[in-house]
Amino acid sequence: QVPLVESGGGSVQAGGSLRLSCATSVFASGTYCVAWFRQVSGKGREGVARIDSHSGSSLADSVKGRFTISSDNAENTLYLQLTFLKPEDTAMYYCAAAFGRCPPDKWFLGTVISSTSHFHYWGQGTQVTVSS
Repeated sequence: QVPLVESGGGSVQAGGSLRLSCATSVFASGTYCVAWFRQVSGKGREGVARIDSHSGSSLADSVKGRFTISSDNAENTLYLQLTFLKPEDTAMYYCAAAFGRCPPDKWFLGTVISSTSHFHYWGQGTQVTVSS
């Protein structure tokens, strides 16, 4: 098991910022994929950003220029910096991890995924609410 524990969500006004954190031990493995997803009530999970141990980071087009994904491997922590937040960013945000390389970005970044099976481990989620 690879426990994932998110923190940092909250309520902000449009244009505001938040930083989400995810504690995970997956970085200890040589090859991994870590990612942030978000989910609006009644809809599936949409990939927002990912870090692949070999190819680096990538973001969904809808958040480029506003969100930043990073990690502190020594601290076993994944981050998602959210800036210039919009009401449409309101969602439950989840971190996810897998041993092995990330799937192709087009499979999950900016897309509601049909299956969560590639990502073996999921956090409990942290709510982000953006008011106009």
